[in-house]
Amino acid sequence: MTSKKKAGGNVVNSQILAPFAETFGLSRSLAITTMLLILAVLGFAIFYFFHTAPPRVLTITSGPHGSSFETNAFQYRDILAKSHVTLKILPSEGSEENLQRLLDPKVKVEVGFVQGGVTNAEAISNLVSLGSISYQPLLVFYRGSASVGMLSEFSGKRLAVGPFGSGTRHLALNLLQLNGIETNGATALLDLDSAEAAQALLNGSVDAVFLMGDSASREVMSKLLHSPEIHLMDFTQADAYTRKITYLNNLEIPMGAIDFGKNLPAHDVHLIGPTVELIARPDLNPALSDLLLEAARLVHKQSTVLQHKGEFPAALEHDFPISADASRFYNSGKRFLYRWFPFWLASLVNRILVAFVPLVLVIIPGVRVIPAIYKWRIRLVFYRRYRALLALERDLLKQLPSAAPDKLNARLDQIEQAVDKMKVPASFADQFYTLRQSIQFVRGRLVATPPAK
Repeated sequence: MTSKKKAGGNVVNSQILAPFAETFGLSRSLAITTMLLILAVLGFAIFYFFHTAPPRVLTITSGPHGSSFETNAFQYRDILAKSHVTLKILPSEGSEENLQRLLDPKVKVEVGFVQGGVTNAEAISNLVSLGSISYQPLLVFYRGSASVGMLSEFSGKRLAVGPFGSGTRHLALNLLQLNGIETNGATALLDLDSAEAAQALLNGSVDAVFLMGDSASREVMSKLLHSPEIHLMDFTQADAYTRKITYLNNLEIPMGAIDFGKNLPAHDVHLIGPTVELIARPDLNPALSDLLLEAARLVHKQSTVLQHKGEFPAALEHDFPISADASRFYNSGKRFLYRWFPFWLASLVNRILVAFVPLVLVIIPGVRVIPAIYKWRIRLVFYRRYRALLALERDLLKQLPSAAPDKLNARLDQIEQAVDKMKVPASFADQFYTLRQSIQFVRGRLVATPPAK
């Protein structure tokens, strides 16, 4: 068995290493080293090719059923499906829960919708933004005939501020606190979801409700807007809020914008609200980042009651830094290949160019340089022996008294012994045997030349 293994090893050496060494003029050890280096670089290129492939499945954390977050996620899913990417939608209670999921490495999500103002210092360093996709107005509906323009007027009332985990609740509590309304005070703060809150307001169980798109459906908001006994609060202090809380925007619903026939609203209504950002983990594949931003552009570019056409998505940096891939997309659009080819074909070609073209650029010069360096080193050895042989022959011709035949013979023997110990590849065989012939030529002259007197 051992002899068979040795025979197999000799066959490999003769069939692979020997031709490689002879072709490039390398020694056996250097040939092995070069082959291993080439295989290592090739292995890295193959690993990189498969490792950087965009995943076919992406998970987004959205919002409650019927919310604008969920509606947007469904639209994204349909657009990504055209590029053969499956977008899994993970429902949530809203922005706060989305942020918690994105920050938790144990939760399998890559992107999510997060409204401005719900983050903290830890989140800023761990996540990136793909840009803002829309405004998120805070709608405060209340009962009663008296007009309400300030939140402080709700002190001591029953308020539905949104469920735990929603951005609605987070913003509502912050605004109420600015108006002196604390969570443990006389004002009753109820964590009802949007449907329960709307029904409670309609039947008089609560005095006001706070609603936002991350936790309330359009149907719920429309129902309240068209109810004659329910009113939408006009934030008379909107400018002051936006100066006090930098992530808020002063928004306006023009008179009649909701329903021209019924003139809803009956006058311009001022609202406040943050923007919604598409937040991702920093390791999101660049190709999928482009795909998501292209979907966001298709979904959010249209004009609405609160935004102009083409205003979103936008590279507005707030709590989260804009990712490098998103910045490039906003500045120059999709990468070249993705503009002209289907997504997966562009991804394949791009990875081939990135993984294997540099490989060729590295291996070809390397295969040329390594043999050149090795040949240069071998030639230096030959030159050293020739130099010693020439020195010996000059001493012989000068007939110096110090150049005794026995000393010259001893020097020539040393040169010959050094040459016999040389290990050279077959590509240097002609030079090797020429050197040995030169030694014999000098030996012949040494024998034929009479000693100096």
